[in-house]
Amino acid sequence: MKGMSKLVGMTGNEAVAEAMRQINPDVVAAYPITPQTEIVQIYSGYVADGKTDTEMVTVESEHSAMSATIGAASAGARAMTATSANGLALMWEVVYICASMRLPVVMPVVNRALSGPINIHNDHSDTMGARDSGWIQIYSENAQEAYDNTVMATKIAENKNVLLPVMVMMDGFIISHALEPITMLSDEAVRKFVGAYKPENPLLDMEHPLTVGPLDLFDWYFEHKRQQAQAMIDSKAYILKVSKEYGKLTGRHYGLFEEYMLDDAEIAIIVIGSTAGTAKQVIKGLRAKGVKAGMLKIRVFRPFPAAEIVKAIKGIKAVGVMDKADSFDAVGGPLYKDVRAAMYGKRGGKIVNFIYGLGGRDVTEQNIEAVFEDLKKIADTGKVANQVTYLGVRE
Repeated sequence: MKGMSKLVGMTGNEAVAEAMRQINPDVVAAYPITPQTEIVQIYSGYVADGKTDTEMVTVESEHSAMSATIGAASAGARAMTATSANGLALMWEVVYICASMRLPVVMPVVNRALSGPINIHNDHSDTMGARDSGWIQIYSENAQEAYDNTVMATKIAENKNVLLPVMVMMDGFIISHALEPITMLSDEAVRKFVGAYKPENPLLDMEHPLTVGPLDLFDWYFEHKRQQAQAMIDSKAYILKVSKEYGKLTGRHYGLFEEYMLDDAEIAIIVIGSTAGTAKQVIKGLRAKGVKAGMLKIRVFRPFPAAEIVKAIKGIKAVGVMDKADSFDAVGGPLYKDVRAAMYGKRGGKIVNFIYGLGGRDVTEQNIEAVFEDLKKIADTGKVANQVTYLGVRE
């Protein structure tokens, strides 16, 4: 392994751009948007310098970026794009079409708050809004995970039993623009791991003509949606298979989620993204004081690992689900609702929601300590004062 990897300092955006260069897609269609811009800017430099064989398509909007990516993938190309926030929202129509056409597109998304008001900093409202678009969603805690997830995503998407597009997420600025040490594979190792793309039904195969994007009414639409749903269900096993293969190659092992000091935990949080790093420090401090605290960090949000989460948190007295997005329906954030639904009818502890960090609001160790204090009270008394708490906001 040492001969095929090297330790380097990179920002999250640089790490993802490097992963894309090593994958060497046939087509990248892109439009800039903060804080994702650097990914496609760096990548365009690789194309200009002849470091990849990619056809770089610069377009006039994110809607066009996804449309061009769909066109390329339909033709049989390995195609990628990248975006953030309002750019993803502008893609909305074609994001759904991409998944419905079963195109194995990979799209890094640098999480940023959706407008309005206009905000360029991090929360998860953009990709949480697209959680039911039919894309696999994989979240990253740091630059290393962003790099690794991008490499794995290509192999996951292109499996003939999956054929679904994949979003790879990292928190805007917190990961995308922060310099971290990461271990990169060699170009040869990445290309061998990913393999050559062999599309089964390319549009440009003149010997086997097919129709792309047809009108699909009540006679067959439902069946096609059912096939799409089954592909998402089946993708879970293949995500784990690819992750296991990647672990053997790199020594970095990934599952559907990461359990941190969860085995004997009495109180725990469920969290996504970079906040997990801060939470680990808090949990270490609490453990030193004798508090049995733990954490479950979500990596794969779609397909949602419901049964696995139930098993992981079943014996915990109080669980705080932390959402960096709101659903604006008075019932809590999107992660919270999925966890509650998974636990419905199962014996377990109390589950409450903490909505935090919207628009890039700092999440401090003190904030997370306050969450665990609330959970400790719930575990001790069995009573829930607030089902949903807005953490760190001026009420």
